[in-house]
Amino acid sequence: WPILAQVSYLCLFAFIPLGPSHWKDITASCGGENQSPINIDRRKTQRDKNLDEILFEGYDQAPPGRWRLLNDGHTGGGQRCSAWPLCPPPPALPFKFRALQFHFHWGDLDRNGSEHMVDGRQYPMEMHLVHVNTKYKTTNEAKGHPNGLAVLSFLFKVSETDNTNYNTIIAGLKNISRAGSNDYVDLASTFSLRNLLPSMASLSKYYRYKGSLTTPSCEEVVVWTVFEEEVPISKQQVRREQQICNLPQRPLKMANNFRPPQPLNRRKVYASRDATLSCSSSLASHLLLPLLWAFLVGHFSGPS
Repeated sequence: WPILAQVSYLCLFAFIPLGPSHWKDITASCGGENQSPINIDRRKTQRDKNLDEILFEGYDQAPPGRWRLLNDGHTGGGQRCSAWPLCPPPPALPFKFRALQFHFHWGDLDRNGSEHMVDGRQYPMEMHLVHVNTKYKTTNEAKGHPNGLAVLSFLFKVSETDNTNYNTIIAGLKNISRAGSNDYVDLASTFSLRNLLPSMASLSKYYRYKGSLTTPSCEEVVVWTVFEEEVPISKQQVRREQQICNLPQRPLKMANNFRPPQPLNRRKVYASRDATLSCSSSLASHLLLPLLWAFLVGHFSGPS
């Protein structure tokens, strides 16, 4: 675990005169064919049985020191800390990745703010846990390779009660309300990255695709894993998030810091072994699939 870790709050888009639709005019790579985020249409995903449960090393351990909360006003940078926990090779990928930083995307009081959508649905908030491939010495070097970064994406849902696992982080937001500000937070001995994630049993349900960073320069070097299970958080906690990220010298709150979904183009989205493939809720579809599966098993199964 790190003595110093970084939590970045991305606060941009809404107050940039030329928004995400114009990024490609400034940075050509933002107009590439493999951009993120995307809308995950579960009817069109492909099952990959090699994508099973992801194992996490060190995520259940409390950090020995302080974390750094940073509000940089426009981007979520972060230097790699060699003591960050390791993530073993994600299923179907022969590499190890080390956690680099995590940050959030949100909307405003009247709008959801996740970057990824599932079946056209946008969620209140999204957390990105960014990892760098340990094969490369620096983050900049990793950005030069298609397998350089791995981002775990967690979508949020509004609950009636606070998610106490986020109390320490949210409490620190008042000290970084201005862009360019930062603060150091002593975390409780029981805190761990694992506490920020959904239930352990749900982590085998996710979607995988190749994409990009969602902020300029939009390098297409990211292996994305978007988890199906939503993280509960109260409306009050979401609003506290929305209160940070004031623009320098302007009495405005930064909000809607998400990039809209980008075209999938020729890419494929893969569903893990346990993930949901279709959002259909009709009775016929629920009955037909088991019957069809039973028919296929009976038809193609022979004596061993």
